[in-house]
Amino acid sequence: MTFEAVLESLRGVAKGSTHSHTGLWVSDQLRQRIAAGDLTPGTKLSEEALGEALGVSRNTLREAFTALHAEHIVTRIPNRGVFVARPAAEDIREIYRVRRFVEPAAVLWHEAAPVDELRAVVADAQYARARGDIAGMAGANQEFHRALVARAGSERLDSLMKQVLAEMRLVFHSMGSDPAFHEPYVADNARVLELIAAGHNAEAAELMRDYLNRAEAQLLAAMAHELH
Repeated sequence: MTFEAVLESLRGVAKGSTHSHTGLWVSDQLRQRIAAGDLTPGTKLSEEALGEALGVSRNTLREAFTALHAEHIVTRIPNRGVFVARPAAEDIREIYRVRRFVEPAAVLWHEAAPVDELRAVVADAQYARARGDIAGMAGANQEFHRALVARAGSERLDSLMKQVLAEMRLVFHSMGSDPAFHEPYVADNARVLELIAAGHNAEAAELMRDYLNRAEAQLLAAMAHELH
């Protein structure tokens, strides 16, 4: 999606929103577009264009940029502006440190939560895999992790996962055309779901931990290859 197309979608949201257009609201709108892959690494976030599209002041927009910068989702370059971030190797390591604490725990401790949403997401991923839809697989895999943590019923964890998944979308950008990266995790997600549904939560949590370790190693290896 082009930056102009993102601006047009934001205009529609701003016109239809009943919420006060605060810095928090603006940061959430931009975070959603980054998490969806609509705003890619290196995209310049024009203050003038975004302020017009969202109907907010520069001060409100800068408040949102400050929040997103703290989340490592955007970066400020002196005398050039604000850009969607390009994660480095240490960013990947930090993201996966967080994920290894949160996601296996979500699997292990919420056996009473329903799995209907997880089933629907796995079905979407399998359908995307059958069609060779790489973006569909990546999106469904991301949604699986969001839905997994959402079973905890915690707004704070949901907020944390929004940030993590937005950063992950930036990390995945470099892997976007490689089906070999995304395909194995469709099967892994299906297996995690099977184990949870059967009540084998400890085994599912261990699989998730191994899964995250493999994904981290694969991403770091890909990044190292790009640098040489």
